[in-house]
Amino acid sequence: MCSCQLRYQRPPGKRPAACSCPAASHRTAATRCVNDRHRPVSRKKPQRSSCRAGGARIEMASVTVRGCALCAVSLLNFAFVFVSGADFIRFVSFRAIYHNITGETSLCQDSIPWSVALRDSLVLRSLVVDVGLLALFTAQHSLLAWSPVKRVLQSVLGALNRTAYCFTTALALQILMRYWQPVTGAPCLWSVRHAPWSVWFPVLCFSLHFLCWAIICSILMIFDYPELMGIKQVYYECLGLGDPLSHKSPRAQRLLSHLRHPVCLELGVVLWLLPTLSLDRLLLAGTLSTYLALAHSLDKQDLAYLCVQLDSKMQLFAEPHRGSVDATTTDESSHKNK
Repeated sequence: MCSCQLRYQRPPGKRPAACSCPAASHRTAATRCVNDRHRPVSRKKPQRSSCRAGGARIEMASVTVRGCALCAVSLLNFAFVFVSGADFIRFVSFRAIYHNITGETSLCQDSIPWSVALRDSLVLRSLVVDVGLLALFTAQHSLLAWSPVKRVLQSVLGALNRTAYCFTTALALQILMRYWQPVTGAPCLWSVRHAPWSVWFPVLCFSLHFLCWAIICSILMIFDYPELMGIKQVYYECLGLGDPLSHKSPRAQRLLSHLRHPVCLELGVVLWLLPTLSLDRLLLAGTLSTYLALAHSLDKQDLAYLCVQLDSKMQLFAEPHRGSVDATTTDESSHKNK
């Protein structure tokens, strides 16, 4: 209590008067200034920081949800494309060879002349349906690979552009295989039915088909299978790295722009090498072979780049063997020195 308050005694029933002491007024003003300065700051700063933290959490959660959705869509598409590829192998290779070996169902009728078969309404209807299915597949495969359509889809779908292309291709293949009409009322173009080739030639076809499909799978792995399926595009999008194609060399980009189908020769063997070639199989093999030939546009620069890449891959495979040989030689020399 200051000296002025000691000197002045308040009468009973009256309010205390304000102290006129300069020290007291100075302390009161300083206290009010400090309180006025600190109260708003202590109230507003936590609110601003909490709002910023909440916005960051919401943004991070939205990015995480978007990335998870993109990954789920790409993985589901990969499963669908993988199943469709397995069904296509069964449809193209093993169905005809299996029926030829077992003889459960007849693929054609050699007793019917061509003049009669080509006037049969069932044969003509089956051929019309098959031609429509092949037109649907080739139209989808070419339209979505057209540059203006690709740019539009890239602007709309973004990282899911390649995923959408693979999905529609697999869907077109499923429709083709589901509604394909075998032509059993026409003669075969060729059929191996005489012993012992009636047994050995289907086995040879089966072995070559298996080898060709193994080569096709190996080539797809070499050509970056996750990128072909659209998985790598989604992965790079989640990491903020952009398009995977932009990280490749100009020669690689040029090759991929020309290389529509990297397995032309193997698919040609699979399509034509059969024990029995029916009329619908002739239509399928001829249409797909023509499409592969028209889409093939590699030149000498692309082939030179492929040879260089193949040599580098072979060197990578040979390096572990060289390392083991060098280690064995070093151990033998050290053993002799001992």
